[in-house]
Amino acid sequence: MDAQFWHDRWASNEIGFHKSEANPLLVKYLGELSLPKGSRIFLPLCGKTLDIGWLLARGYRVAGAELSAIAIDQLFAQLGVTPTITKVGALNHYHAPQVDLFVGDIFAMTPALLGPVDAIYDRAALVALPQDMRARYAAHLTTLTAQAPQLLISFEYDQRAMEGPPFSVSEEEIRKHYGQRYDIAVLTSLDVPGGLKGRCPATERVYLLTKGRR
Repeated sequence: MDAQFWHDRWASNEIGFHKSEANPLLVKYLGELSLPKGSRIFLPLCGKTLDIGWLLARGYRVAGAELSAIAIDQLFAQLGVTPTITKVGALNHYHAPQVDLFVGDIFAMTPALLGPVDAIYDRAALVALPQDMRARYAAHLTTLTAQAPQLLISFEYDQRAMEGPPFSVSEEEIRKHYGQRYDIAVLTSLDVPGGLKGRCPATERVYLLTKGRR
């Protein structure tokens, strides 16, 4: 899987992963991060998620990374905002009040470019990546955000029954990637109604990752 895969998906509007409302798991569990209003939340591989508008409406600031300019153009259209766009190295920085979105390869981002964040909300990033990219992504995300706490959502299912994305990412794998740097708690575990994409049984899990005492 490479960048062209995602560019093709957005260009052809094959975005079944995009939801028509804010994620109910975000709505229910954001409070577990104990963030005061005005906190800056980073959404990796954010797409045009309505979660961004929901967070902004509740007084949070948002930063995000996304490969597709199509997705970000559509996101700002949803918000009814015209951003300023600046070229920063290999990335394009879309800025509007309380919003900073970076378009391009997330691995090209640096801590200096992103700036300080108070938390990470990973709804669709880790599960969007094939297994051989996930360790690199987790290490990069941890460094990029200075080990900010995370609200992380994943799926588990029989990977033989369906190709990703979203991929199946087990609790064991999450602990392998993040356990040396974070304390990890499972907040909930839910069966996906009707199965994932209506094709196979799956479990959706919400994790809270907080800085470990190591």
